[in-house]
Amino acid sequence: MTRTETISYLEPTQEAGRTFVQRDLAGPVVMLNLLRFRDIADYSGYPDLVPARPISGAEAFDRYIEHTLPLLRETGGDILFLGHGGPFLIGPGHERWDLAMLIRQASAASFLSFAGHSGYLVGLGHRTAAVTDSRLLPLSEMPLPGAGVRP
Repeated sequence: MTRTETISYLEPTQEAGRTFVQRDLAGPVVMLNLLRFRDIADYSGYPDLVPARPISGAEAFDRYIEHTLPLLRETGGDILFLGHGGPFLIGPGHERWDLAMLIRQASAASFLSFAGHSGYLVGLGHRTAAVTDSRLLPLSEMPLPGAGVRP
């Protein structure tokens, strides 16, 4: 790989999936999503989802959310936060993210149930068409240091 080539991350690897399961997270899980969109959505791999006219990656991702949200809620999850991104304040100056999203799932098991849901998988092509690069970081809640202790 040369210095000008970049690697895009669109799907978890088998090893990353195995590591996620092996973490054996207890309680709710929050997924931090960072997303970079294509200028024009690429539906070449999903001819059954192609819109009547070309749309942007952001518009395709909106379609993904509209399709996904009822299924997400059905499996114990919800969107906690959805926000416009941009360049980092602290971080690599060359990186920018179009959207940041926090998804809360009741548990790691409910996340896996959602990710394997046949209804969800039918609309996954909208996400694939929309996104050129992404990051997904599973987070587990922890107590604040010194919580409950008063000076």
